[in-house]
Amino acid sequence: MSEIASEDMGPWLSPEDLEFVRRKVPMVYVDIVPVRTDESGQVESIGLLLEAQDDGISRALVTGRVLFHETVREAIVRHLEKDLGPVALPQLSPSIQPFTIAEYFPTPGSGKYDERQHAVSLCYIVPVMGECGPAADTLEVTWFTPGEVRTPELQAEMNESHAQILRQALGQMGEL
Repeated sequence: MSEIASEDMGPWLSPEDLEFVRRKVPMVYVDIVPVRTDESGQVESIGLLLEAQDDGISRALVTGRVLFHETVREAIVRHLEKDLGPVALPQLSPSIQPFTIAEYFPTPGSGKYDERQHAVSLCYIVPVMGECGPAADTLEVTWFTPGEVRTPELQAEMNESHAQILRQALGQMGEL
């Protein structure tokens, strides 16, 4: 397989090689629920992305692959900066721990679904302190109260896998 080394990001696979690997081994991802908190750490708002996909526009969590030779911490920061902008200022604790692990399968009806691959995603709730705005392929970053993200109407704007993870995050934050 051909790999192209990037000084900042580590090795990348060609699109063809990535497709081949995705069909053969599980890929590691991070799913991130960005939050804004008050001084006491109480969640005031939850950030969701508005993205254009092949099947329309939907809301999403910050998500992406962990690259070869990249730490999970580095992947979280990279994806937050990619989707929320370079001054999002994520506040990661010294000991990061996922609140859940999501498994995506390429088989419809098998729980969380990703037609491209079998993926294992470590899911985090991350406070952000800086200015956030749409970056990369994101159309908009919208901040919702915990009550707003609990509504079936808002969750219907997300793919079911991300809506499930969001509900788990709400439970972890004591917001269900």
